[in-house]
Amino acid sequence: MDLIAFERKLDSTIMRKRLDIQEALKRPMKQKKKLRIFISNTSHPAREAMPGEEAPTIASWELRVEGKLMDENKADPAKGKRKFSSFFKSLVIELDKELYGPDNHLVEWHRTVSTAETDGFQVKRPGNKNVRCTILLLLDYQPLQFKLDPRLARLLGVHTQTRPVIINALWQYIKTHKLQDPHEREFINCDKFLQQIFEVPRMKFPEIPQRLAPLLHPPDPIVINHLIQVEGGDKKTSCYDIDVEVDDTLKQQMNNFLLSTASQQEIQSLDNKIHETVETINQLKINREFFLGFAKEPQGFITKWMISQHRDLKRFTTTSLRKSQIQEEKPIVAWNRLDIQEALKRPMKQKKKLRIFISNTSHPAREAM
Repeated sequence: MDLIAFERKLDSTIMRKRLDIQEALKRPMKQKKKLRIFISNTSHPAREAMPGEEAPTIASWELRVEGKLMDENKADPAKGKRKFSSFFKSLVIELDKELYGPDNHLVEWHRTVSTAETDGFQVKRPGNKNVRCTILLLLDYQPLQFKLDPRLARLLGVHTQTRPVIINALWQYIKTHKLQDPHEREFINCDKFLQQIFEVPRMKFPEIPQRLAPLLHPPDPIVINHLIQVEGGDKKTSCYDIDVEVDDTLKQQMNNFLLSTASQQEIQSLDNKIHETVETINQLKINREFFLGFAKEPQGFITKWMISQHRDLKRFTTTSLRKSQIQEEKPIVAWNRLDIQEALKRPMKQKKKLRIFISNTSHPAREAM
């Protein structure tokens, strides 16, 4: 294959791949990973007041909720660890209401715009009895996900997903069951299941997002039932694994590829060198042909060369002479125009009229003398 044709094909392939990457980056790129949650508690028994203390220490316990992403730094050890709280939108710890009353049995954390991420949550309370608690964790889905109405979830086989995925699943159901009106293509003829869900016999395509809105609910939180044990002073830990979605590492690599300019600058520099080399080769080729022709037949070559030079000189001098003649003729042509001639005669006529007027006015004065 010709190198120039191969280079064009390579450039076309690279450009097509860059466009594919740009399109891929517009869509969310997520991968599922395991988040291991560690729920631990320690107890502190009551003790008498020590010297220098005013009151004895009452029994208490401390609950910690922490977690880490499994296999987080294997792909990129230099990348920083992601904070535990960054995976959640809210966290609620519900303690036994009978032990801590209606005003002190809830511990809540909700994400705000100014929230500072943390590696875990800690709760301290007085007590020397085992406490049952319920931990509610609401994942922070990016992009936002919704839980479908149970009837629609059974029909589409989708429980919790993003809005575009839900609409696409509904469209696949419509195509599979041939529910699109054959004559009025913008209408959907609902089957008995869709009629029960949407409560209409038919609907338009643009109405689908609006009719889906009442059927989309916030996702269910993750519920963990835990027993806080205060017997003994040892730390007691329970582990739970949950699925979370994180940005695909390939997305960052693709983004870096598009943003990197070093390779483009290097390619541009090499292209400039190629053009300069080609120009040098062409010039050397002309010089070689010139001297090679002179070496083969010096007399004939010099004769042809002088004829060529004479022809070029004649062409150049003829062109220059024609230009000079045109420049010399321009003033003559300009002065011969009728309007110019009339303009030149006008002052002479006015001067002549003035002389006649003066002579006519001066004769009566002479006669009076």
